[in-house]
Amino acid sequence: MIDLLVLNLGSRDTLAAEEIALLEQIIKHERLVLRGHDIVSEGSRPHESTLLLEGIAARYRVLEDGKRQITALHVAGDFIDLHAFMLKTLDHSVVALSPCKVATAAHRDLVSVTKTHPHLSRMLWLSTVIDGAIHREWIVAMGRRSKKSHLAHLICELYVRLNVVGLVQEAGFQLDLSQSEVADTLGVSLVHLNKTLQSLRSDGLVRWTNRVVTILDWDRLVHVAEFDDTYLNLRREPR
Repeated sequence: MIDLLVLNLGSRDTLAAEEIALLEQIIKHERLVLRGHDIVSEGSRPHESTLLLEGIAARYRVLEDGKRQITALHVAGDFIDLHAFMLKTLDHSVVALSPCKVATAAHRDLVSVTKTHPHLSRMLWLSTVIDGAIHREWIVAMGRRSKKSHLAHLICELYVRLNVVGLVQEAGFQLDLSQSEVADTLGVSLVHLNKTLQSLRSDGLVRWTNRVVTILDWDRLVHVAEFDDTYLNLRREPR
């Protein structure tokens, strides 16, 4: 159940066998969440944190006029609301953008981990720190990058994050997002998204068909995106 989480954390530091066994012990209650359904909801006070086992999910807020802004994407191997362990009340919702398989770790068990396994606690803390780093990068992209660069950056980021957990095949990956959901992620209209995507296609950088994204020229895509994966903290070192 936790193989992808181990790959995710293990890309930053080595987990001891005892730590992996403990994660296997505390992460349980596997369930399926249908596409379009909230996994956790704004205003809730969860007593457990949710690990995404399969699928793709999004943090989001909805404004009074009904417009939605996606503020983060989560892939398999991510804890989608580990921060709720400390914040207690969620200030946003997380929705399944595809059929999602999830499991949970009770907060009382996470308290025990912090008392008995400090290294594992730091690794889980690191995952929330990286969430924050991704969020900062998204703010920069939203505010200062061209829409073409922004979309290219998102594709590069997802490719790297999915590759960490073994979900990339050659130069392609499954991305179960509708164009409307991608537009909500970038904060643009559907028309503007279509024009931006067409520009990347016509430049021979990507192919995006049947919800499969294939990168045709990684180096040029990275250049357009001004992509530097430092913020993903993929160097394995003692934490």
